[in-house]
Amino acid sequence: MIKRKLDTATLSLANLKAKPVRTTCLALVAAVLAFALFGGSIIALNLRQGLNVMTKRFGADLMVVPQGAAEKAQDTILNGKTGYYYFDASIINTIECIDGVACASPQFFLTSLLTDCCDAAVQLIAYDPKTDFVVQPWITEKHNETVADGQVVAGSRITLRPNGTIKLYNREYPVAAQLSPSASGFDTSIFMTMNTMRLLIDTAHAEKYGFIADNYGDNIISAVLIQASSSKKPSLIEADLRRRVEGIDVLVSQGIFSGIAQSISGFENYIRGFSVIIWAMAIIVLAAVFSGNIHERKKEFALLRILGATRKKLVAIVLSESAVAVFAGSIAGIVLASLTVFPFSTYIGERLALPYLDIPFLSIVLLAIVTIAISVLAGPLSSLYSALKISRAETYFTMREGE
Repeated sequence: MIKRKLDTATLSLANLKAKPVRTTCLALVAAVLAFALFGGSIIALNLRQGLNVMTKRFGADLMVVPQGAAEKAQDTILNGKTGYYYFDASIINTIECIDGVACASPQFFLTSLLTDCCDAAVQLIAYDPKTDFVVQPWITEKHNETVADGQVVAGSRITLRPNGTIKLYNREYPVAAQLSPSASGFDTSIFMTMNTMRLLIDTAHAEKYGFIADNYGDNIISAVLIQASSSKKPSLIEADLRRRVEGIDVLVSQGIFSGIAQSISGFENYIRGFSVIIWAMAIIVLAAVFSGNIHERKKEFALLRILGATRKKLVAIVLSESAVAVFAGSIAGIVLASLTVFPFSTYIGERLALPYLDIPFLSIVLLAIVTIAISVLAGPLSSLYSALKISRAETYFTMREGE
């Protein structure tokens, strides 16, 4: 005969195995709690991650565009919608003279076509390598060398040809690098130098393609990105620009992303409130289950007292049972939430219409640990009253009940 020591862990596991239905119910409640906590928190953190990366990738404090083009520019930045608008490039000289402007860099916008001449209809953005402070730092994360004229840089969601090129207006351009995700419209954009843009336009003209930009002359740009000096707030620079430069709209970085930040904050508050409600409900349900369970097992615990178990031992058994059942349930809930959230990240981001980017793996692990800790805490808390109550019961009268 094999002798086993009836310690707390052994008794708890034996009790859980002996009542599979009861154990499953306890684990199921914990699984729902963990699913809501982990899944909701992952979505909220991914949204916050998307906003942070999007803001960082935009990189400018202000953006100057032709009057009436502000909404189109914001749609391009946030949603990747194609657009084009132009004004005279000489406006840069005026902007650079504005107090507080540390750096000003032009960009030129064009769109490709959804026809046989192009692989996709995307936003084409040309930058000036001499003054650019937004695109090139982003490129260096993936490409240490200078992007040569005739090469392009693709956003993370651009599909390339097997040979690493992309076809634009009947010409294949080698892709020097594909950028990391930004959760913004830049993920579906193509970047190139101003010289490459001129080459592209000349090639398209040779193929008998024309552009709206052809009607504006040669010395035109679409936008001017501004980096503000530390001595002056962007809002004050915006006021100076509007006062001194005619025919422009000014977008301030904080204003572009403020609406998104408010939406994400609202979603985060909803997740927090919902999680608190779910946690409270889980404790109530678990407490009810444990109360009924303890009532049914009164004689079992009385027998353990007769065999020498102390009151503390009884409490430890009940609490450990709840902790083990809830721990198993929380693991199941986290796994189920992971299978629901991670494979459908792109779909979730599209449905929410907000910047959505997966958080680092380490953050996911830490969140899983916190979720398990919160879930497991609910088990012992919900069973504590019942455990104390049964430990105080008189053994003699408990064993005589029902006679």
